[in-house]
Amino acid sequence: MSGGVIAIVITLIVIGGISVSIVSYFTLQRHRADAAAMAAYRQLAEETLTGQKLLRGELRALTARLASVEDLLRSVDEL
Repeated sequence: MSGGVIAIVITLIVIGGISVSIVSYFTLQRHRADAAAMAAYRQLAEETLTGQKLLRGELRALTARLASVEDLLRSVDEL
């Protein structure tokens, strides 16, 4: 009887090891996918920040141009 129990225990250990390996593999794949997504989000955030800086610069230039046009209109109105 002890030979049958030993065979069952060995089988359970092997099946448990295979199960743990499979679960670990898919967990690793999920973490890799999350890391790739985070890298894409970081790149997108950097691009967005750069775009915002460019837009702020253009807005400052437009604000300056608008101020000069307002000054010109005020000077024409005074005549």
